[in-house]
Amino acid sequence: MNLLRRHPIAIALVALLLVTAIHPLPPLVDPVTGSPPGDVELVRPALYVAAAPLSDTLDALTFLSLERARWALAVWGLALAAWGALRPGTARLRAGRALLGPIGLVLLGGATVLLPRPVPRLAAADSAVTILDYHAHTEASHDGRPGWTYARLAAWHARQGFEASYVTDHNVIFYLPVNEPIRLLPGVEWSVYRQHVVALGPVQPVARDSFGASTPRMLRLFAELERQGALGIASLPEYWRNHLDDLDAFVDAGADGFEIVNCAPKALGFPSPVRREVLALAARHDLVVVGASDNHGWGQVTCVWNVSQPGTHGY
Repeated sequence: MNLLRRHPIAIALVALLLVTAIHPLPPLVDPVTGSPPGDVELVRPALYVAAAPLSDTLDALTFLSLERARWALAVWGLALAAWGALRPGTARLRAGRALLGPIGLVLLGGATVLLPRPVPRLAAADSAVTILDYHAHTEASHDGRPGWTYARLAAWHARQGFEASYVTDHNVIFYLPVNEPIRLLPGVEWSVYRQHVVALGPVQPVARDSFGASTPRMLRLFAELERQGALGIASLPEYWRNHLDDLDAFVDAGADGFEIVNCAPKALGFPSPVRREVLALAARHDLVVVGASDNHGWGQVTCVWNVSQPGTHGY
């Protein structure tokens, strides 16, 4: 009983670990089928395994949606502050303990985003496929991490098993020939009326003002991308937040597909029922559905990989 009083958090974590060991979740799930994929595996480096459960904790924090992150910070910050303040001691000691918990949370958040560490890598059994990312950023984006160069972006992808990635900076077209350590492919993310559109392939500059002010004007961008020979993918979370009732109009306007997974915190809350609706819409019209790391230089791991084959417009 004394042990429980002295180490309640540690004992609670051990109990939770035992419960999850009885009913483990699969490490990988195909968001289209909802089942574990059979043709790929997640390879964990020895140091990643040795550092568990810290590795798992940092991964879990990385994949918190924005709403969950806010609640976790508020609840744990208040709980740890109260626990420190209510323990016996002088007023000064209790105040110091009350501050330690929130400070620790901030440091843990910083470690999640910035601390270099071993990461899992996806490996495919079929050598004919390419492990690909459809949406990623560098420092050229207004919200990209300073110093996040094309080389660092490529290295970030390579560590996790990616063999190629489109570079889709905000309103800045990427066209440089980068082939090592992975191939970086041409693309851009156009910011138009209440929507971001990921354009992939032989992209040319557009007059973004002509696709602003209204949803019908924004939708004309898809026809312009088709004229250029590029693919136009509707990005999360914008079409979910702003245009959920307009998705049939997206299809009619010539959208080539939709993101159904996006690792940005503001997009991780994408509801499963809405994803199923988008999958059904894409299946009816033979459209592409993709996952996106949406990496901006923050965080060490991705939540999604795409296993793709070469096609007319790229991958």
